[in-house]
Amino acid sequence: MKKIIVIGGLSAGPSAAAKARREDEQAEIILFEKGANISYATCGMPYAFSGVIESRDKLMVVKPELLQNRFNIDVRLNEEIVNIDTAAKLVFSKDKSYAYDKLIFATGARSIVPPIENIKLASNWSTCRSMPDFDKITKLGLTSESKHITIVGAGLIGVEVAENLREAGKNVTLIEGSSHVLNMWQQKFGNFAGNILESEGIEVLTETLVSKFEIDKESKILAVETKDGKRIATDFVILSTGIKPNTDLLLTEGAEAIANGALKVNDFMETSIKDVYAAGDNISLKNLQTNTYDYFPLGTHSNKAGRAAGANAVQGNTVAFYGAYKTAIVKVFGYTLARTGMNPTFLKEKGIAFKTVLTVAGATPGYYPGQKDLITEIYYHAETEEILGAELFGEIGVDKRVDVLSTAIYAKLKISDLSQLDLAYAPPFSPAKDPVVVTSFVAQNMISGKSEQISVEALEDLMDQDLNHDYLLLDARTEKEYEKGTIPGALNYPLDAIRDHIDFIKNQDKDVIIFCQKGMRGYLAELILRNNGIKTVKNLAGGFKIWEMYSDKVELVGE
Repeated sequence: MKKIIVIGGLSAGPSAAAKARREDEQAEIILFEKGANISYATCGMPYAFSGVIESRDKLMVVKPELLQNRFNIDVRLNEEIVNIDTAAKLVFSKDKSYAYDKLIFATGARSIVPPIENIKLASNWSTCRSMPDFDKITKLGLTSESKHITIVGAGLIGVEVAENLREAGKNVTLIEGSSHVLNMWQQKFGNFAGNILESEGIEVLTETLVSKFEIDKESKILAVETKDGKRIATDFVILSTGIKPNTDLLLTEGAEAIANGALKVNDFMETSIKDVYAAGDNISLKNLQTNTYDYFPLGTHSNKAGRAAGANAVQGNTVAFYGAYKTAIVKVFGYTLARTGMNPTFLKEKGIAFKTVLTVAGATPGYYPGQKDLITEIYYHAETEEILGAELFGEIGVDKRVDVLSTAIYAKLKISDLSQLDLAYAPPFSPAKDPVVVTSFVAQNMISGKSEQISVEALEDLMDQDLNHDYLLLDARTEKEYEKGTIPGALNYPLDAIRDHIDFIKNQDKDVIIFCQKGMRGYLAELILRNNGIKTVKNLAGGFKIWEMYSDKVELVGE
């Protein structure tokens, strides 16, 4: 009879234990959890602060009794494993040792607590990763006396917590050290999210670091002080500044790991130590695009890795989990931000030649009620045209399209292949030409030389650098649209009358940058100019809509 020991009871551990039992009815399986709870939904905690998830009990995905009764697993709560001897194949709690044939190490990760002055003295702050954290925030942060909450760190959890505390009626300040919130995304998309947060009444401070907690005699935080001298009065602080894998017990045994301590595992979740598997936020998986070890601390990967580890521990290496490539999604009030694969920051760091295509298209047909725009930006290899990554923003349909693009990356599709996909169509769900297909069409026009895009980032850089304006900026929208606001220096030549201005544009002998509201009219104007002998024309990707969302350089002509 095999002896399987699982250390860790959050997500990967219970997944591993249950899968091991499904594959081997006779194995002795013991699961150790140092805390009082197992298998609770840490990702759901922010939504419990606002009442979207109705109660603490709803966060408990699997109760210990289910693992014990249905799966015949010996669940040891409040029993921490404090040492491991992998040579003798023993694990040690404070009072006892246990032998194993196979060990599954699923200890997860812990929150990083920055060295803020007075943090060890202060009482009214918490991280947001465990049930004790949840209980403390609920008990102190959500009381009627706590009117203002400061969140330090604007990653996925920080943004979700900020939204839900605001929905719960709290005044919220969100502080981020980098240049934009949600820095897994490009700055443009982070700015989109930041604008939404601010429009909902959240104070967003970027490029800001917290240096000190101002506390009273009872060790209660009265204010947060930043390194640039700003003082923010507050009643409670939540830290969401990153995590560190809990791997010390195996690192001391010589296990191989990446720089942050996450254990290297192969496709079968084996560590470098014989008969020791690992799964969860304490492991490093292969990045399927770079073929290098990377860190993917998400529940999807924890559960898949746990399942593979449990199966392989009892029946040999038969279930593989090959890796991931940074697909992520987050709700920001009524909007959704999503990403998959590599983005320009990473591609430039790695020296990978790439091209970018951006579109703004309806997530549903214009004739169907409630149409909303979907912004899709795809990055593809400059030579092979293979899709390398994508980022998306919108109110509806973002989840569907990012999953299509994630699948396309796994299948190594080219940008032109997207237009051949047989995607589901009906008016409540999609236009006849899905935004993913539209983006492919636009990219094909660019590849064939029929069109050229310029990004809002590149245009802003050009405006900052070319003070002599050795380019012609044309607004192809209607006069009424133009008067409500345009890009500084733009001339208004509406699409339907642009042929009347061909001679003037030719005589300027300058590169032409043209834009409309979202991109389509700009493209049509670009074709008219090109077909009339003006070849140096670029269409602003996403048009004035993206410019207005990205830049504060807007000229109000009508005033």
